[in-house]
Amino acid sequence: MFDVVTQAPDSRARTGVIITPHGTIATPAFIPVGTRATVKAVLPETMAELGAQALLANAYHLYLQPGADLIDEAGGLGAFMNWPGPTFTDSGGFQVLSLGAGFKKTLAMDAQRVTSDDVIAPGKDRLARVDDDGVTFKSHIDGSTHRFTPEVSMRIQHQLGADIIFAFDELTTLMNTRGYQEDSLRRTQAWAMRCVTEHRRLSAERAGKPRQALFGVVQGAQYEDLRRKAAQDLVPLGFDGFGIGGAIEKENLGAITAWVTDELPDDKPRHLLGIGEPEDLFTAIESGCDTFDCVNPSRVARTSRLYTRTGTFNLKVAANKRDFGPIDPECDCYTCGHYSRAYLHHLYKTGEYVASTLGTIHNERFIVSLVDRIRASLADGTYADVKADFLARYRRRPPAPQT
Repeated sequence: MFDVVTQAPDSRARTGVIITPHGTIATPAFIPVGTRATVKAVLPETMAELGAQALLANAYHLYLQPGADLIDEAGGLGAFMNWPGPTFTDSGGFQVLSLGAGFKKTLAMDAQRVTSDDVIAPGKDRLARVDDDGVTFKSHIDGSTHRFTPEVSMRIQHQLGADIIFAFDELTTLMNTRGYQEDSLRRTQAWAMRCVTEHRRLSAERAGKPRQALFGVVQGAQYEDLRRKAAQDLVPLGFDGFGIGGAIEKENLGAITAWVTDELPDDKPRHLLGIGEPEDLFTAIESGCDTFDCVNPSRVARTSRLYTRTGTFNLKVAANKRDFGPIDPECDCYTCGHYSRAYLHHLYKTGEYVASTLGTIHNERFIVSLVDRIRASLADGTYADVKADFLARYRRRPPAPQT
């Protein structure tokens, strides 16, 4: 399923190939997120044209709408959304944090550091309750109650039919106590064992379906001993690969991912969950991660925040009103080849839907092509030069335009 092609000297960074029933993924690779079986505002065909090798969707959201059984009947996630390439689905574990505690991932990292065993974001209602058997969710759509267990998550992900699926885990916040983190890790390990058992049972039951690879998820917050133990405990269970999860402070990203990859086998792929900002990609790759997913490129594009070689900027500011150049003159995306900053400024200011489409095309292409460039540089030995050149320019942000 996975072959290491190039191992960088004096670094954990590497290139490789993940083989799936729906195609291969050359790694390192950025996997764009289509939470509800769509990258918002962009056609699947467009995602293929801009170079995406695979897409990731969310099991929890697809379970609520339109239902995993319907997608199974349609022939699986790829057939349902007209995406011919490899697909990933996450397990629903993130919703334990985002719905259970009311935090988004960055909020959890930025919030005041008050540790507790029962963390809840200010002004939020708890929509999920965790126990040793699983999680009871209250739907954010209609308030109905649902139950997720490792077995339920496996059944849903088998019905969705993604090539790579993840074991059900609990994602904690950085405000939880050390004691709670230890209890959560024990719970996640027990759930991982149950996922392996159920995955094998369902694979045999659905033997006519394409084989799905199951990844275990390493948690442990910011504690080195917990991270290393989590990885060590997962390895003997026979997973096809591993995800690295959790709310990770940016300054600790490299250290935490390195702790984990040190404990994982070299012949299994490693996926870093929820990381996709340009500077973070270099850190993750150097720590030995092979694939990454993040909703940010599409999410921030919808707010008019766009990536360029010299940093990000907001297209709504007045300085762009009469700028007839592209977003980034070095970008080869369709948006940069056909539309000006002035036109996009107009679209964003007037709230036209196509603004999100054109902005997302650019941002997704920017990240995908950056990782493609990194992968090529690892193969030809020019990685250090590529990194130095990119970061020197990206961090040299121009003065903010006056509004």
